Amino acid sequence: MQTRRFGKTDLQTTVFTLGGMRFIPPNVNADQMLAVVQRALDLGINHIETARGYGPSEQLLGDIMHLIPRDDLIITTKIGLTETDDEMWRYINESLERLKISHIDNFDYHGINLPEHLEMVKRSDGCRRAVERAMSQGLIRHAGFSTHGPVEVILDSINSGIFESVNLHYYFFNQRNRAAVDRAAELDMGVFIISPADKGGRLFHPSATLSALTAPLHPLVFNQRWLLALHPHVHTLSFGPSFTDEFDPHVAGFELEGPLTDQETEILARMENQFTVLGPSLCKACWECLPCPVDINIPEVLRLRNMTMAFDMEEFGRYRYKMFENAGHWFPGSKGDKCTRCGDCLPRCPEGLNIPDLLFQTHDMLHTGEEGKRLFDKKEEAAATS
Repeated sequence: MQTRRFGKTDLQTTVFTLGGMRFIPPNVNADQMLAVVQRALDLGINHIETARGYGPSEQLLGDIMHLIPRDDLIITTKIGLTETDDEMWRYINESLERLKISHIDNFDYHGINLPEHLEMVKRSDGCRRAVERAMSQGLIRHAGFSTHGPVEVILDSINSGIFESVNLHYYFFNQRNRAAVDRAAELDMGVFIISPADKGGRLFHPSATLSALTAPLHPLVFNQRWLLALHPHVHTLSFGPSFTDEFDPHVAGFELEGPLTDQETEILARMENQFTVLGPSLCKACWECLPCPVDINIPEVLRLRNMTMAFDMEEFGRYRYKMFENAGHWFPGSKGDKCTRCGDCLPRCPEGLNIPDLLFQTHDMLHTGEEGKRLFDKKEEAAATS
């Protein structure tokens, strides 16, 4: 499998990483864990990523570490921010004990999502002091950060000079963080893409429309190629199987290298052209509509609408939409039905979209499921003929 230099860390990571978010009982026990890790190793993967916040994931991995070749592996774990260095120091040592390893190859501060999170890391007497102590003692080799935050916070974190790598969202269907990816490359930072299979559109359960558009490639493989062929400064993509058969749709892309082929370029053109089915109601994600007085994440709501209406990705749309008002700073914003029709966003939209109507329509579609989609389709048909 292809490897890429993980920025200034000089770690040679494979372009695919085994993610540990779904290493959770009862689906995954020690035997199943070993089978999944062994399958990854057999395919050439050398990077495993887990986190303190992933329940028993670290412990499950640690229980099989004596059965796998540690010297050939790069281990990343993530630990959430703490107010004090003592608490972070305890967490680092607990992770080492659970993982049953002598050092963490790549440590990530988990979840720099808000400006105040970055300020916590900047404090010389806070959690960073424990990380730097661990690095001076060889317990941590390299330190980066993971984020689900807005691009402004990500750029501020990248530009702080504190971190060697960044773990962030960036996919064909969500290109908002392109500036952060490019800036990280300018600073020679490692770039790790979070969950392109799941957060990138639940591509392991593609709609018939999406599958037809990317054929003969599986949508998973198309997204892999879009990331790795067009972005040489992206170094590794995570995916998190619980069972060995969940590797299967990914594998076709594992050995593909180089620039996009003519066939892949044609697929990309089809995918980009598909957005035009939305006509004048397409949101182009300029983000000029924010801030919203009632804290609706308008571009994200309308991104889910774009995907649902153009690519029939309603399953993904419902999955993400229900996180509004339920996931805090990990997925901020109110649902579309909280719109007061104040009109504050309207003069800022360069496309002249009727944003309040689109927010309510999207809520009807994604909050109530298939019944809402049928209702929305009828509204669209009525609008087109009126």
